[in-house]
Amino acid sequence: MFSEPDKQGYEEVLEVLLGEKALKNSKLTANNLGGTQRMFYELYKNMSSTKVRSDVLIFIHGYAYTFDDELKAIIDLKKLFIDNHESPIEHILFVSWPASSSLVPMTYFDDKAASINSGTSLVRMFYFYTQFLKDIFSHKDLKPCNQHIHLMTHSMGNRVLQSMLYSLKKENVLRVIDQVLLLNADVSYKVFDDAENSFNKLPLLANKVSIYLNRKDAILGISQFTKNILTPRLGKNGPSNIEHFKDIVSIVDCTFIENDLKNTFKFEFGNHWGYLSSSQAQDDILQTLNGVDRNLITNRIKNNEYTFTIISE
Repeated sequence: MFSEPDKQGYEEVLEVLLGEKALKNSKLTANNLGGTQRMFYELYKNMSSTKVRSDVLIFIHGYAYTFDDELKAIIDLKKLFIDNHESPIEHILFVSWPASSSLVPMTYFDDKAASINSGTSLVRMFYFYTQFLKDIFSHKDLKPCNQHIHLMTHSMGNRVLQSMLYSLKKENVLRVIDQVLLLNADVSYKVFDDAENSFNKLPLLANKVSIYLNRKDAILGISQFTKNILTPRLGKNGPSNIEHFKDIVSIVDCTFIENDLKNTFKFEFGNHWGYLSSSQAQDDILQTLNGVDRNLITNRIKNNEYTFTIISE
């Protein structure tokens, strides 16, 4: 996915697109493109070929994933977001990072280190993408496709995102994401504080940010009390303070959802995978991705201006 051709930049993509529109004579074709050149080219072509929603979902998985787990997760995501006619998602970019294959506690620290290192690849892709936008849409005859890109992170996948955000300078952040969904995030509850200098950049990157938490999340409880020096986790306790981000950031409490889709011991005890185990959580997520105003999303109770609780129908 990140293997790049020797020639950097997206001038050749621009040349191919202009050639396809008969705006320039060129011998280059899509077959000459490689790496993110080819990926961004194909996404742009697919997303701009329709007037209906053809959104992209970038998904970052969590802790203790084998390669087989990743394949199963891709299938689950395809069923939920691509095969579902209520979903605006047509393309999924699955960010694979080297998480350990065991739930044995010591592997947590291996995954923690790997998540930090993997954030550098995400930074690289972000800068490639913003360069693509600048190179392509600098030409007056090429227009944005008017579709959306969303970002969803689960559990320790939020640590990968945090590593990326650490590396971004605020002056270089472009608002290229529509919805960011932070699911059961295994990061400190203080990540939105200015002193952390990480998630406080999300409002610069995205139009809306939703924090999905579960106060009964046993996995994050274990994380807090055994591996993070009693530091409350964002996906269990919520953020310390987002008052200055309240117009953009929403907190969605999933504590009372039912695990009606997957009710094995892992899902019932863990309360950590609501996006897979609960139709209520899935329905809320789909409405969020469809851009429904947070005050109009069904089966929610409004607790305050930016905090909501999912309830049974």
